[in-house]
Amino acid sequence: MTPSWAQLVDRFCRQYFQLEPELEYPPDQILRLAEVQDAIYASLFADSAVRCGPPERYRAKTLKDLVTRIEAAIDDWDEHAVSDHLMSTLALLLANPLPPEEASVQERCHVTYRLPLLACASRCGDGNAPGITLLEKRALISAAGTTGLRTWEAALHLGQYLCLNPGVVAGKRVLELGAGTGYLSILCAKYLSSAHVIASDGSDDVMSNLADNMALNHVQDTARVSLENIKWGHEDGQVSGGPPVDVILGADITYDRSMIPALVETLMYLLGLYPGVEAYISATQRNEHTSAVFLGACHGNSLDVEDLRFPVPPRQQQDGPFYADQVAIRICRVSRA
Repeated sequence: MTPSWAQLVDRFCRQYFQLEPELEYPPDQILRLAEVQDAIYASLFADSAVRCGPPERYRAKTLKDLVTRIEAAIDDWDEHAVSDHLMSTLALLLANPLPPEEASVQERCHVTYRLPLLACASRCGDGNAPGITLLEKRALISAAGTTGLRTWEAALHLGQYLCLNPGVVAGKRVLELGAGTGYLSILCAKYLSSAHVIASDGSDDVMSNLADNMALNHVQDTARVSLENIKWGHEDGQVSGGPPVDVILGADITYDRSMIPALVETLMYLLGLYPGVEAYISATQRNEHTSAVFLGACHGNSLDVEDLRFPVPPRQQQDGPFYADQVAIRICRVSRA
């Protein structure tokens, strides 16, 4: 079925709020329509749309590209035109000096991930489409600095699995190891009916950012969510008090081979402490050797590892959140043998 212009615009808007570097603009025959331009303006550039919107440099670049594409799409200027709202907003953005790019990339910015698999708007409580908005440092790369200040593909992919299999966490106490921005913890607490979520990490900077993201998504109530600074290893891998944990989650926490022994030691401790608990680990297959080190460490400690075979959908089939489809992401369920 051919998507309607509203569906194409909605997809474009979801990518914009996720700060995708390459946006999929609607085709020319749609972009030149006045009602389409009005819809894009109202969703992305009107004052009411930017409370938690992208940084100014991203807004300006996107709007400039959008206007250029609209102008190129118009073949009859008597019939079509560029929206006055879009042109006025672009003029304002270009009239004000933008922050230097080197400064912008170091700042935290709002990134919103839409959750179309949770299509029921009543889950949001505010009538809007389900989504998670996070403060992130998007310029971070996995080989440098603190990686927990942005959301990685493995977390988005595991989140999709949980949206399709909510029974994994519904009504259960969930512990997330290496929670990073808190995407999975917020998903479980806000949308998947987890009884309680413990979001843990070993970095002080990440823990501070986690607290901000919990508040941003209105799940900071300690009756539902708690934050714990857990550094991997037997003695530091303990959860402080409370009822037993039912499910352990971890996304992109196996990329550093030097940390795998401590991670597996923590998993061993937790799986022994809470009989029947299972861990769901999602990892991008950047390096086959790293994956083999993690699997070998699990098997060497008599842990069962089941590959859940949940493939990444092709990009054209993704409707949010969006992530690379050319990488392999593996989700494993780890339990005691």
